[in-house]
Amino acid sequence: MAGKAKKSRRERKLATQATVSGSSSRAADLADRHRLYELSVQNVEGEFEFVDETYEKLRGRKARILREDFCGTAAMACEWVRQREDNRAYAVDLDGEVLGWGREHNLGALDGKQAQRVELIQDNVLTAQTPPVEVILAMNFSYMIFETRDSLRAYFAKARENLADDGVLFLDAFGGYDAYKTMKERTKHDDFTYIWEQASYNPIDSHMVCHIHFAFPDKSKMKRAFTYEWRLWTLPELQELLKEAGFSKVTVYWQGWDEDDEPDGDFQPVTEADADPGWVCFLSAEK
Repeated sequence: MAGKAKKSRRERKLATQATVSGSSSRAADLADRHRLYELSVQNVEGEFEFVDETYEKLRGRKARILREDFCGTAAMACEWVRQREDNRAYAVDLDGEVLGWGREHNLGALDGKQAQRVELIQDNVLTAQTPPVEVILAMNFSYMIFETRDSLRAYFAKARENLADDGVLFLDAFGGYDAYKTMKERTKHDDFTYIWEQASYNPIDSHMVCHIHFAFPDKSKMKRAFTYEWRLWTLPELQELLKEAGFSKVTVYWQGWDEDDEPDGDFQPVTEADADPGWVCFLSAEK
């Protein structure tokens, strides 16, 4: 569900061939899990377009300084500075390994001036120190690691402190009645299949365990490339906690459907939506 709705619009060729120099090797052993994640889950071009246009509609000007919390490979931070020569970005994550991958592959793909405008910070999002920023992103449902109202409210309050006076926090969320099922969903790409597994869900406390797997044409698999344990927060809960944390206005953005009955990627402000089996939406919280 979550991966399919957020899948990348870029279909780049992967170096995951089943044979190398005449010797047989499993594609799963040759594949890069971080690159596969970026291809199947992230869509930084579309995300940039939404954040950039929405901030301008809310504040009447373009944002320049962004902080990407739970940044992983810092793909969005790098996209931010790539888009405009006066943009700057801070990228915060606790995991040194994934930051190292991002430094080599994503920062390494920038030119020298662009790379100088990105700062990678290995730290807890609750304690990381950055100058005030106009935009904070907490995407790919990463904030759901905070599983109590107190802990999530504390993160939202800390994010608000790190925003400039006219700053905006952007989140994504997922749900629908299929979100509460144990299930697997497969999405085919050119060189691999992305598998999103909802392995367990506890209705007592909304704790869920999810895995991402990848399968390849040679029948090999990369099992549990990523595992997540988090709380599946509802939109009413998120809106309430953001306001309790001090944000002045919270807006939900919903996407429509194209002629093939697929999500069209055009997110618009809404106050009502259909009870779809699976959905992904954005939220903005204005300081």
